[in-house]
Amino acid sequence: MASAIGSLIRLARAGWVLAREGVVTAMAPPDPPAIGRLALWAAGLVERREAGGVSRGLRASRALNRLGPSYVKLGQFLATRPDVVGRAMADDLEALQDRVEPFSSDVARAIVAKSLGKPLDEVFLAFGDAVAAASIAQVHKARVRTRSGEEKDVAVKVLRPDVEIRFRRDLDAFYLAAKLIEAFVPFTRRLRPIAVVDTLARSVRLEMDLRLEAAALSEMAENTAGDPDFRVPSVDWERTQRTVLTLEWIDGIKLNEPERLAASGHDPIRLARVVMQSFLRHAMRDGFFHADMHQGNLFVDAKGDLVAVDFGITGRLNPAERRFLAEILYGFITRDYMRTARVHFEAGYVPASHELEVFAQALRAVGEPLRDRPPREISMAGLLGQLFEYTDVFDMKTQPRLILLQKTMVVVEGVGRVLDPDLDIWAVSEPVVREWVAANLGPGARLADVGESAGAAGRLALALPRLADRLETVTDAAARWAEAGVRLDAETVERLARETHRRGLVERIAWVVAAASLATIAYVMMTS
Repeated sequence: MASAIGSLIRLARAGWVLAREGVVTAMAPPDPPAIGRLALWAAGLVERREAGGVSRGLRASRALNRLGPSYVKLGQFLATRPDVVGRAMADDLEALQDRVEPFSSDVARAIVAKSLGKPLDEVFLAFGDAVAAASIAQVHKARVRTRSGEEKDVAVKVLRPDVEIRFRRDLDAFYLAAKLIEAFVPFTRRLRPIAVVDTLARSVRLEMDLRLEAAALSEMAENTAGDPDFRVPSVDWERTQRTVLTLEWIDGIKLNEPERLAASGHDPIRLARVVMQSFLRHAMRDGFFHADMHQGNLFVDAKGDLVAVDFGITGRLNPAERRFLAEILYGFITRDYMRTARVHFEAGYVPASHELEVFAQALRAVGEPLRDRPPREISMAGLLGQLFEYTDVFDMKTQPRLILLQKTMVVVEGVGRVLDPDLDIWAVSEPVVREWVAANLGPGARLADVGESAGAAGRLALALPRLADRLETVTDAAARWAEAGVRLDAETVERLARETHRRGLVERIAWVVAAASLATIAYVMMTS
């Protein structure tokens, strides 16, 4: 009961701040129904007078920053889900910067010492003030002596104090809001708001354990060991724990500093190609990609290699999804729309109730207008975005990992186009896509699939006796239950009834109170 009330209070405050900063009225659909007009009227009464002259993106940024780091992270996450908040709002949220005031360096030093279990001066030769701060952690520059006696600079990422408690409370409120949205705005159920919060919660939990970011860096380093022009910082595992991550310090130039890149003689056209091809290799070949590849997280070192940092957000694709991505891109490159449509059906993304030829026709409508346009006007991410617009027409369920892939591609393309405005996305992508298709869909790959299938059949044959024994046990138990029933004594039945009634009463109170203040705001947000 206390938890539900706390979530309601936090949601009510969030609704107030969103209305006060003008976010609710800015997100209004063109022709809302009566309940929507009522919500907009109420929001207009409390809206600050100064909010009217501010862009929608800035309004959202102000509101989310006022609400705290959990809401900043929510905004950044929703920027990757245009299927949920709409393309325009997602574009606005892209500008939301996860930059906050750093917490005390003394507090950071205490956290590091406690986490590593040693006095700070036994671990580091020097430990400076924060050089960057975000909602979950901040980064300090430090100096260490290696086991070989060499001194070197490192970057130390430190988790914010009490951030886990704050996020846990706010996530409870987000779950309540998602339940209300699904209950009162039925058409949003296809977008699975609760699953959206589930994905956010998993992402945040991963970011809260810096050992997992270290593991992501280690995995990416192994995957890309033989790649040209790309690397990631090495991890100092001796000085890494759950709340502390120590990495190689990167002396390089960020991609958001074009003047310095030019002055150092780096070729922006080559860098644009490296950014795009590296991302595609990671996504298709490895099924594991950096999902936050903006210019601030990409450096160019003295050798000209691209160095990616900040692996708090990563994406994964299973083999079927990787094939789906490669086949789509290859199909559009070769104008084989029927093949691309067939991949959608085989992956189960389009229900079998629809006609293959009609879906291929829709794909042609997306692909053909791109044929004679200049390279600077062609966007692979935009193409995937148009494909996702057909999800409603063809009853396609939202695939969160593919949406994250598409949004990351938007960022990667943006980085590439800043470096080279005439970047030819298809020409740059074609060698990587063709290499993957040859390796995974060619004759050699088919032979490997046959061998793997034979091995799986052999393992199944060996397991059959055990499976038969288990099936017999389950069948016997089911027969006994069917004959005798499941017996509960009177006291147990009475306790169950009391508990069910109590929980039902709490839930009914929570739903009634929350519905009045949140349902209309939820409607406005989901229809913008």
